[in-house]
Amino acid sequence: MKKLLSILAIAGFMASCNNATETTANASADSAKMADSVAKAAAAAATKMDSSVKAATDTAKAAVDTMMNKAKAGADKMMDKAKEGAAAVKEGAAKMKEGADKMKEAVKH
Repeated sequence: MKKLLSILAIAGFMASCNNATETTANASADSAKMADSVAKAAAAAATKMDSSVKAATDTAKAAVDTMMNKAKAGADKMMDKAKEGAAAVKEGAAKMKEGADKMKEAVKH
């Protein structure tokens, strides 16, 4: 973008300094045309930059959404495994209690 504006500025300067016999009225008209061209080019570049920024924002949002979905899926999977582990520990504790109760009964006899 900077290169384009630099080239336009240099071209405008060279065009305005090209003919020494040119009148100031013609030079002013040419300067106005050049300024209009530069303004149009800047507006077009700004529009292009806006669309580029929007595209980059959309891409970043999609990437963040994907990462969040994967993180949520991973967290859900970890919670399921933790629940399975807790159930297994609870079952083991119940078996140990049952075994302890049997041992108490055996000692009584």
